[in-house]
Amino acid sequence: MSKPYIVNALDIGSGFLKLVAISKRPREEDFEILGFAKEPSLGIRKGVIIDIQKVAEKIAFLVKKVEQDCGQKINNIYANITGGHIFCTCSRGLVSVSRADQKISEEDVERVLRAARAISLSSNKEIIEVFPKEFIVDGEAGVREPVGMEGVRLEVEALILCGFSPYLKNSSQAILKADLQINDLILNSLASARAVLTSREKELGVCVLDIGAGVTDMAVFEEGNLLHTAIFPIGSGHITSDIAICLKTDIDAAEKIKLEFGTCETAYSKKDGKKIKINRLGERSRWQSHRGSSTRSGPEEEQLLFSKEELANIIGARVSEIFNLVNKELKKISRQEMLPAGVVLTGGGASLPKIKNLARKELKLPCRIGASKISANFQEDPSLSTLYGLILEGFDVEEGRGNFSNFGKGLKAQLKRFFRRLIP
Repeated sequence: MSKPYIVNALDIGSGFLKLVAISKRPREEDFEILGFAKEPSLGIRKGVIIDIQKVAEKIAFLVKKVEQDCGQKINNIYANITGGHIFCTCSRGLVSVSRADQKISEEDVERVLRAARAISLSSNKEIIEVFPKEFIVDGEAGVREPVGMEGVRLEVEALILCGFSPYLKNSSQAILKADLQINDLILNSLASARAVLTSREKELGVCVLDIGAGVTDMAVFEEGNLLHTAIFPIGSGHITSDIAICLKTDIDAAEKIKLEFGTCETAYSKKDGKKIKINRLGERSRWQSHRGSSTRSGPEEEQLLFSKEELANIIGARVSEIFNLVNKELKKISRQEMLPAGVVLTGGGASLPKIKNLARKELKLPCRIGASKISANFQEDPSLSTLYGLILEGFDVEEGRGNFSNFGKGLKAQLKRFFRRLIP
């Protein structure tokens, strides 16, 4: 029997750090969970690591917990990167076909992609990777695989992914300080897309939105290729903060209120003519109607009274802000209201009740919640989509069919330069 592959994945989020070790035999579909652990994040703000030591300590703690579960050493991981510093821009490359018989070779493709990288960036910005949208052979556009075709001139329309060098370095340093090797760093939205999107959706045209605690990651696919990506500095954690401010309660109580009573649809809340009464520590005391009276269960200043409609207005305003930003990005690429496969919501924020209804209304596109399961005994949870995508990509790489292989190769080259600066 063939030896199983083991893949370790780390989701570095603004709200939580999650680590999982998974085993899978070649050419089999079943996964075996060897260990899983998560911890609240420290030292991460809006997807960016700002305190390397704190994050490294948290990662090391997770590694020890998972190692105890699976009974073996964890040496390397696949991890995600995100943050508002990451941006994309379009570029075009042009080369002449080098072979005398005018057949396009892999070397020609590499040369034209290098030509597309020739863009002007400030000294503290760098190119992470080049994603080809389409190749153009002698003026004929829409070519997906030019190798072997005959032509004189080869062009490429490409999406260039860039980032802020110090923040990219922080990600690698935090993982290295936890005594781990980096197999690959994958853009958060691409990992989520790997987990929740189908090939048909990517071909038709689809937008995936990963609503995390600190940021919302967006990626648009069309004809099977990455068309656009964006990262907004707003997430579900901002909804919690809004509730805390508007209801004048502490942040832990606000989080409990959001999880237990939160909804994105005001019309739905108006049907419920009741108010919710809890103490300011977040413990629910009783329901009471608008006109009803109740006996106080503690000092007046310890009681918090609010309606579902009021809560829905708070949550809906912030979620609408996210969707407005999404519409602006879609408008930039002429895809506003023009994606046949619609929008797939994932991440922890996608668990908000009625968020699909609000998305359909604001974006005017079909919408579904994207959640996948690693195995039968692993819960289906949108907040685990990134982790699941990292796992799938890890096994694809192990089995020699990595979907983001170009991305990985480019980022690994950047990391080698980081390592030379880190190692004495």
